[in-house]
Amino acid sequence: MHTENAATVRSAVPAAAIAIVDAQVRTLCAHYAKRLPFHGWHHVSFVRAKAVRFATANGAEVSVVETAALVHDVNYLVRRNSSAAAGGRLRQDVLADAGVAEDVAAWIERIVVEAEMANRGPDISLEAQALSDADTLFKALPVTPVMLSHRYLAENGITLRELADKIVGEQQDKHDEGYYFYNAEAAATYSRWAATNLMLWQHIRESLDDHDVTELLAAVNAHASAS
Repeated sequence: MHTENAATVRSAVPAAAIAIVDAQVRTLCAHYAKRLPFHGWHHVSFVRAKAVRFATANGAEVSVVETAALVHDVNYLVRRNSSAAAGGRLRQDVLADAGVAEDVAAWIERIVVEAEMANRGPDISLEAQALSDADTLFKALPVTPVMLSHRYLAENGITLRELADKIVGEQQDKHDEGYYFYNAEAAATYSRWAATNLMLWQHIRESLDDHDVTELLAAVNAHASAS
């Protein structure tokens, strides 16, 4: 596992800059709330709080992780159903407006891309681990499939099957290979939730192969459209 060198660590994000990034992201989330039913401020604030805790625990540079958490999902303002990298230019604009040093902004960009579920491997940086664990926990919360999954579908314009394929395809190998969570306490506390969540999505994917289930969903969607 690796982190940035000591020279870069000394270029941490000042509290005043974090406050400006916070204000900018809050404003974006409020202005585009209808476009961000899943990745809105409720998601950002949860991931930020947990990422700070995980960064404090694992020795990562906390201010950099906190800032990365604030801007990690701005790609959804750029393009629906996009990768973290799609938000790179907007992310850099937000950081530049807050006065974040260019080298630190570049570091934050690497952390965000490195921590993304589709990209991450067992040996990512401590900062990316903290951000990843926070974002992954949001996905694994027992309430997420019940209260928020339909918002993800609407936000990204994808089908239930596409979401099930994405979740199982991106997350199952991380779970099976033992790095679904990097923080040992997080793994001990939340792995049961993750396993249950993955099993649910496996079962959802299997159920969509049942003709009567697809007929049921079609009827539900038709009723919703008529209402």
